[in-house]
Amino acid sequence: MGEVEVEVERTVAAPIDEVFARLADIEGHNAWVPGRGSILRQSRQTSPGPVEVGTTYEDRTRMGAMPGEVAELDAPHRIVYHWWDRSSSGRTRMEGWPCYALEAVGERETLVRHHARLRANGVRALGTPLLRVFARRERTATMDALVRSFEQSP
Repeated sequence: MGEVEVEVERTVAAPIDEVFARLADIEGHNAWVPGRGSILRQSRQTSPGPVEVGTTYEDRTRMGAMPGEVAELDAPHRIVYHWWDRSSSGRTRMEGWPCYALEAVGERETLVRHHARLRANGVRALGTPLLRVFARRERTATMDALVRSFEQSP
């Protein structure tokens, strides 16, 4: 098993409630997550109702479809997603826990600490050094896109 942890921190020019709402809007990710620098192509919520712990979703990525769920939610301070990639026999090949911890640093600014933990199993664990490089690049691109999404908002 190979484990990777990545941390990226950014200050977003928006109130904490607005930043949290954008991060918790699963289908809204499609509007701001970068097309370049990310494997993510599209997200869609697969369970009805408002986003809460247990809400399910599916990410379409360059590697195929990956299901996931909201693992933790403490609005407007913390949201943790959990996604996985399983083989046809049901073995978990990879899984990840992207976490966003938010802290108001003023009326119109929010510090976002993004901690992502990834686990590769089986033969995929051999690629852990490369996974670390790709994960850092992707998580950085995602956080930069989050910041830009508020710069472009009215």
